[in-house]
Amino acid sequence: MHKLLASTYKEFLLLTRDIGGIAILFIMPLVLIVTITLIQDSTFKTVNESKIPILLVDNDKGTISETILKGLQESNSFEVILKEKETIAKELVFKGDYQLAIVIPENLSSDLNKKVTQNVERILAEFGLEDESSDAPKKVEIPKKEVNLYFDPATQLTFKSSVKNGIDKMISKIETQSIYKAFQEQISDDEAAVVFDTDNFITFKEIMPKGDGDKELIPNSVQHNVPAWTLFAIFFIIVPLSINMVKEKSQGTFVRLRTNPVSYATVLGGKTIVYLMVCVIQFVLMLLIGVYLFPYLGLPVLDISGRLGLLFIVTIFSGLAAIGLGLLLGTVANTQEQSAPFGATFVVILAAMGGVWVPVFVMPKTMQVLSNFSPMNWGLNAYYDVFLRNSSFIEIVPEITTLFLFFIATTVISIIYNEKKNAV
Repeated sequence: MHKLLASTYKEFLLLTRDIGGIAILFIMPLVLIVTITLIQDSTFKTVNESKIPILLVDNDKGTISETILKGLQESNSFEVILKEKETIAKELVFKGDYQLAIVIPENLSSDLNKKVTQNVERILAEFGLEDESSDAPKKVEIPKKEVNLYFDPATQLTFKSSVKNGIDKMISKIETQSIYKAFQEQISDDEAAVVFDTDNFITFKEIMPKGDGDKELIPNSVQHNVPAWTLFAIFFIIVPLSINMVKEKSQGTFVRLRTNPVSYATVLGGKTIVYLMVCVIQFVLMLLIGVYLFPYLGLPVLDISGRLGLLFIVTIFSGLAAIGLGLLLGTVANTQEQSAPFGATFVVILAAMGGVWVPVFVMPKTMQVLSNFSPMNWGLNAYYDVFLRNSSFIEIVPEITTLFLFFIATTVISIIYNEKKNAV
């Protein structure tokens, strides 16, 4: 026990003497989480609260174009700017001055009414509901209409898809109402009578999980970013940890330790204790930022009520997994040029695979399978279980068990590798 405490004290002294390393471990993660959260939250507000200026070219000048214009204005998402010529709107969008231009074709309203009326008359004729004295309706070919959409080439695919879906839904509703209106005109002499109800019969309602007091748990950008970037900061300790281990090799510290009755496991144990404390401090600082600083920056407050114990458990096991990886890298690497670049790059790769930057469900199938092998994915799922899914301790046991087994495996490999490398 005395040897373990001495090894821990040695690691503490090494860490505190490296001011730059402490700054990287504590200050940089705080700057990172504030910056990323502000960017993502402002982007979310831009899409949902601010109006995006778009161009509209109305070649129809009819009821349908009026309905489309009204729908766009009432959506509170767009600031509609009318243009007379399609070529001008196209040029402005492709230059990047606007995100979108919508071009409504000529005679859209009149041709749609003709098409609907023609179809309704043919249906009624089939059922014998048309006046027998009238001639059978003749089918007249009416060309299909296209609403042209011009997007800025730099526009993201998600924005394109949401706009296309919204306009498609709007056009479908207009066509449905036109069909109802045509049937009503054919079967009722009273134009003011309401024969068909055109209101939507099927609607959608999102049901949110509920916490204490039946309060809905609504996720926000803070609850997504704090666990993700806390985990990134925790795993980034493998860089200074592996560098310190390489320094000890180059300075002869390991050689002196081998002349003393101190096992390599004891040396690694001291490093584990010190850097686990570092991980916990990082986590606490992240929580303090989320709870106290974010509200002053106009961001949602981080709600940790009733979750603090489970969050610390996830942090401890995530920290152990990161430390195990750092011990393995520090054991295998021979120079700082090996450990530092590889460690930093490997953390970025694990973060990308683990879903810190891009959600796993939008990745290709191959990457979704590979993400299951990233310890950052295990830790992130455990954090999300606590923060967003209101899970209990039993429900996070699989993730924290996997993280602990990863720590054991990497530590054992480090000890075996060191013994074989130094065997005489």
